[in-house]
Formats: sequence, C-alpha cells, structure tokens
Amino acid sequence: MPQRSRPPFRADHVGSLLRPRSVRAARAAHSAGRMTGAELRRVEDAAIRDLVRMQLDSGLGAVTDGEIRRRSWHMDFLYQLGGVERDDTKVAVQFHGERGDIPFAAEGLRITGRIALRHTIFGEDFAYLKSVANGAVAKLTLPSPSMIHRRGGRIFAGSPYRDVDELFADVAQAYADEIERLGGLGLTYLQLDDTTFATLCDPEQRAGMTKAGADGERVHLKYIALVNAAIRNRPAGMAVCTHSCRGNFRSAWIASGGYDFIAEALFNTLEVDGFFLEYDDDRSGGFAPLRFLPKGKVAVLGLVTTKRGALESKDALKRRIDQAAKYVPLEQLCLSPQCGFASTEEGNDLTDAEQAAKLRLVVETAREVWG
Repeated sequence: MPQRSRPPFRADHVGSLLRPRSVRAARAAHSAGRMTGAELRRVEDAAIRDLVRMQLDSGLGAVTDGEIRRRSWHMDFLYQLGGVERDDTKVAVQFHGERGDIPFAAEGLRITGRIALRHTIFGEDFAYLKSVANGAVAKLTLPSPSMIHRRGGRIFAGSPYRDVDELFADVAQAYADEIERLGGLGLTYLQLDDTTFATLCDPEQRAGMTKAGADGERVHLKYIALVNAAIRNRPAGMAVCTHSCRGNFRSAWIASGGYDFIAEALFNTLEVDGFFLEYDDDRSGGFAPLRFLPKGKVAVLGLVTTKRGALESKDALKRRIDQAAKYVPLEQLCLSPQCGFASTEEGNDLTDAEQAAKLRLVVETAREVWG
C-alpha cells in the first residue's frame, strides 16, 4: 500500500514539541528584562531550525515549529483576535495524572467587542517555518474556533453579543479571513486543535457544560457547524485536519471516555480531511466508533503516548492498527503520537531524546505497516 502524497501522512505528529533549554532560558531573561524581543526571537529561530532538522531526521513528511514561540497552544492565538481581552478571573481546571491530580488555573478571556481578525496571527511564525522546512510540508496548528466558547469564562459579560449564534458567525468569519491569509503565505496543511469534541465524550464534562448554561448533549453539533463555517472557503489544495484532545498538561489529562457519543456526527459532518484521535490508553475507549468514518476521510491513530518516555513496541502498535482496521479500511488509517509533547511551555514528563525516539518509532512503524 503506497504512502500518502498529501496530508495527513501515514506517519504524522500533532505539533507541539518540548521547549529546548535555550528557549526556556531566553524566555526567562526576556521576562526579567535582560533580553529584547528581537534577541528572544533569534534564539527561537535557531531552536526551530534544530527542531525541524530533528523531525526531518526522524523521517516525517510534515514539520512544525513545535509551537515553541507560544506559552499556550490556544490562548496565544485567541488573545490576538479583535474583540478579545484577557480576563483576570482564572478558569479552574482539574487535570488527572498517573501520580495524582494537578490543579490548574487556566487563563480566561472576555469578549469586549465584535470578533474580527486584525492581522494574520502567527503569519511571521509560519513564514519562518516554511523558509527552513527544507522542502518538507510546513504544518501550522491553530486552536479550533470552538475554543473561544469553551474557554471563555464570563463570555457575554460586557460583550456586544446577544446569543451564541451571533458570536459564532463573527468567530467563523475571523477564522475564514485568517485561513485565507495563511493560504496566501503558502500554507497547505492546517490542523485545528480541539478539546471540545473528545472531552464531551465524558458524561461529567457534558453535565458540566449543561450546568454552565449550554446543552451538553447537543453543543457538539453547534461546534461542528462553527468549524465548518470557518473552513468552508479554505484555499484549494489546503488540507485541514482536527486533533481531538482530552487535555494535555504536564503529562496529565482532563477527561475520559470513548468516541461513541460523538463519532457519527463528527466523522460524517465535520468537513475536514482527517481526524487526529487519541488512542494511547483505555481512557480513549475502543476502535468501534471508527466504523462511522466515511470514505475519503482519514483517521490518524494516536497510539504512541506523549505522556511518558517509555517506548512502545512495534508489535504492540501493529496489533492495535490491525484491531482498528477491523472497523475501517487500512488505507484510511495513519499513525501519530496521541497528542503534542508540550501543549504549554511546561511540557510533558519526558526528555528530548525520548521525544525524538517516539517520532522515529511512528515513522518506522508506519513504513512497516503501509510500505
């Protein structure tokens, strides 16, 4: 079976990478006023070149900048949208890890004006990545448009919006403008990172959404419509995937639950090319929901965990791919790590060497499975 010529690739990865020591030190110096923004960016540029080389050496067909210029995978983007401001009120999030729970005070936001795109967010970052990609596909990750609602806190307090539908119309347009501009810069591979779909597979999370004023049993349908509106006019030739995540902070997670609740609607009505799906442990459930994946779409199986450094065996990975192939043709499957290695600047509990070994494992296994 041939390798895929367009994204998602047989061997792929979610995007974020551990922040190199040089970047962590430079960020600390910048925060303390000992380094200018231009000096920090030069350090980041050098680190990104090294990270691209590591990805290429592993055999990946698409490379990212590791999101190392960001503090957070999503808030760094959302705060740059017109009409969005930081909110001092923190959003309490309870993460769960193998060594116990980790409380997290997430940054909040407020909507104080009409949502609009003021400039091409991450435009310079993508242009630099593309310039050092050495012919590989340069992949950019953005938070899903649904994140502005799920992480909004007191979202309507002081905003000009009367209801969610009015808000979502402007959010979709802002994203559409962003995607058009990124296409003009040469972007051909976009990934929308989303913690709404997978976390809503957890009954407790759905109950929490309902308690907060949304219909937890049906809000995913609104989110699907929002994403579709945002990407409907994407440039020809741009592949768009989504990554469904149950939370990723210092090797901990937020939610559990298989894809059964959301699979039929998500796979059949979300207008993306591929779905990056977490499947590294029992929290993600079984492969049966993959039976809803229609022809023409791809499921990227996140079988290699980024939560710990121990390396999975190729035989175990191949057995799990065989299990998934009972529900969807092998040609519609790809392989990746389950999530990013560092959704926030703190990163997960593994080393740079273990991270590189995980990516090599994905590539080697994919080659042996798909040719």
